[in-house]
Amino acid sequence: MPRSPIILIIAGEASGDLHAGNLVSALKTLRSDILFTGIGGANMRQAGVNTLHDISQMAVMGFVEVIRRYGFFRRVFNETVQLARDKRPDLVILVDYPGFNLRLAAVLHAMGIPVVYYICPQVWAWHQSRIPGMARIIDRLITIFPFEAPHFAGTPLVVDYVGHPLVDITRDDFAQPSPDFPWQGSPRLALLPGSRRQEIERILPSMTQAAMLLTASFPGLACIVAAPDETIAGHIRDLLKRTSPLASRFAIVAGQTRQVVRTATAALVASGTATLETALMKCPMVITYRMAPLSFAFAKRVVQLDHIGMVNIIANRRICPERIQSEATPTALASAVEPLLTDTPERRAMLEGFEHVRNLLGEGGASKRAATIILDLLESRRAPTPPATSSRHG
Repeated sequence: MPRSPIILIIAGEASGDLHAGNLVSALKTLRSDILFTGIGGANMRQAGVNTLHDISQMAVMGFVEVIRRYGFFRRVFNETVQLARDKRPDLVILVDYPGFNLRLAAVLHAMGIPVVYYICPQVWAWHQSRIPGMARIIDRLITIFPFEAPHFAGTPLVVDYVGHPLVDITRDDFAQPSPDFPWQGSPRLALLPGSRRQEIERILPSMTQAAMLLTASFPGLACIVAAPDETIAGHIRDLLKRTSPLASRFAIVAGQTRQVVRTATAALVASGTATLETALMKCPMVITYRMAPLSFAFAKRVVQLDHIGMVNIIANRRICPERIQSEATPTALASAVEPLLTDTPERRAMLEGFEHVRNLLGEGGASKRAATIILDLLESRRAPTPPATSSRHG
C-alpha cells in the first residue's frame, strides 16, 4: 500500500502563514491523507501543519537585520534541507519569503523534489534579472496579482494566476457580526505598525505621536493598535510604556486586525499585506514605513516602483498617501490622515479607489484554485509509470 503523500511547506511571516494555512485547508478538503510539515505560524498549525520553526523567529526585514541573524537563518536552512533528504517529500510549496525560499528552491529542485512557489516574489519590483533563474528552479508558479504573469513570458515556467485569497477572507469577515472593541470615543483611528519587532520599534512611536497631535482637532479621538498575535501585543505594550507618556490612551487588540480596521474611521498602516487588507475592509488609510538607513539606501537603489503600498501598486496610481522614511514624521502622518477622519472629498475618493482595487482582484476562490493546481501536480508526479508495451508486425 503506498504511503500518504508528504508536502513540505515553508512560510516565513504573518501574511504567508495566513495564506498557507488557507491553502492547506483547501488541499485537505480535496485529499485528506496528505501530511504537511515545514515552517509557519498559528494558521498553518491550525490547518494541520507540523511546524519545525515559528514565523516569530523568521520574520526579519531589511538587509542589515538579516546579516545580523545570518547564523540562525543558515542553521534553519540546513535543517530544512536535511528534513527534505530524510522525508523525501512528494512536493514542496514555498510561500513568498524570497530571501530564504528562492535559495531553498534551488537546492530542493536539484534534489529532484517538485517545487511550487505560491505568492510570487516581487521580482517585478526588485530584481527582474532573477526571472530566468527562477524559471530554472521552480516547477510551477502560482500568482495572486493579475500583473505578475506577463513578467515571466518567454520563460518555460508555467504560471497560474488564481486571484487574491484576501478577497474571500475579507468577504467572510464582513459576513460576521462586528466585534465589540474598546473604542473610547470618536473618530476612531487604527494603528497597524507591522508584524516584526524591528519595524514596530521604528514605526509605532511616530504613529502614536501623530495620534496625539490629532487630538488638538479631535479631542475625543479613540485609538486601537492592532497586533497580529499576543506575543507581538506584549511587545507593543512594553514599547508604549517606554515611548509614550499617554500609553493608556492606546488600546491593543491581538489577532483581529481586519475587524479592527472594519470598525475604524481611518488607519495608519505599515506598508505590507496589511495595506491591502485595510483597503478590502473599506477603511481609508495613510501608508507609512521606516527601516534601517543602510537597508533603505540599498532598497532605493534596486526598487523599480513608483509606489510601495500594495493597494497603490495594484491600482497603478496613488490612492493612499505614502509617508516613508524621513517623510514619516508625526506631523506628516497627522496631516495626511486628518482629512480621512471626517466625510471629505479625499475620504470619498479613496473609498471609490478601494472598490476599483477589489474589482481588479477578481471574484474569489483563490485558495481552492491553487489547491486544485497543486493536487493535480502532486498526483501526476506520484502516478506509477505504465509498463512499456511491445508490438509485433506480421
